[in-house]
Amino acid sequence: MNTMAESMAMTAPAAPARRIGEVILEVRNISLAFGGVKALSDISFDVREHEIRAIIGPNGAGKSSMLNCINGVYTPQQGSITFRGQTFAHMNSRQVAEMGVARTFQNLALFKGMNVIDNIMSGRNLKMKTNLFQQAIRWGAAEREETAHRAFVERIIDFLEIQAWRKTPVGRLPYGLQKRVDLGRALAMEPQVLLLDEPMAGMNVEEKQDMCRFVLDVNDEFGTTIVLIEHDMGVVMDISDRVVVLDYGRKIGDGTPDEVRANPDVIAAYLGTSH
Repeated sequence: MNTMAESMAMTAPAAPARRIGEVILEVRNISLAFGGVKALSDISFDVREHEIRAIIGPNGAGKSSMLNCINGVYTPQQGSITFRGQTFAHMNSRQVAEMGVARTFQNLALFKGMNVIDNIMSGRNLKMKTNLFQQAIRWGAAEREETAHRAFVERIIDFLEIQAWRKTPVGRLPYGLQKRVDLGRALAMEPQVLLLDEPMAGMNVEEKQDMCRFVLDVNDEFGTTIVLIEHDMGVVMDISDRVVVLDYGRKIGDGTPDEVRANPDVIAAYLGTSH
C-alpha cells in the first residue's frame, strides 16, 4: 500500500513509463447470460502492465458487460479473472477497488449538487483511515488526513486543467468538463488499472482531443494501465497498443490496431465492408 508521501509523488512530472510490462490482468473464458440472452460467450484476453488496451464492437456487443465483470458489478456464470497473479471466479466492487482497479461509467454518476473538489474527494474514500465520527468533527488525525487528501485532489485538478471550476457544482458544468471530473474521481483512487467506458462519448472534436491527451498523459506519466471502450475508431487506432473486438458477445479479433484493421471479420462486423 502506498504511503501518502508516495501517493503525492504521482502528481510530479516523471520520466515516461511507457514500457509495456508483463500481464497484469487476464480474463479467461468469461460467459455471462441474463435469462436466455447471452451477453458474453467464452471471452478470453489479457492486459499488460502500462499498456492501453481497447475493447471495441458494435452496440450490444458486450463491451460494458465485460467491464462490469472485471470490476465486480456482474457475476459471470463461467470463467475467471486473474489480477496480479491472484485468480477469482468473482470479485465484488469494493474488493476490486481496494486491489487498485478504478472505473468510469458511460453514463455519468457524479454528485451533481456537490462541487468539483468534493466529487473528486469522494474517490479518496478507500484511502482514509480515520472513522466517520472523526471525519465529521475534523479534529486531530482526521483533520490532518483530510488536509493531505485535499492537497492530493488539488493536484489532480491542476493536472486536468479544471482549476477555474474547483468550487462549481458539477451539475452546472458543460458535459466535457463533467467527463474530466469523472476521470479525476477515478484517478483519486490511485488505480493500477483504469477502466474507461466510452470517455469521449458525446464530446465535440476539441473535447475529444483534450480527453485523448489526458488519457495518454495518465498512461505515460503515472504508468497507469488503461482498458478503454470507445466507439471513435480514429481515437482507438491512434492511442491503443492492442485492441480486442467483440460482436454479439463473441470475440472476433485481437491484436495491434493494424492487425485488427486488416481482420476481415472485424471489417465485416464493425468497420463495414466499404472500408
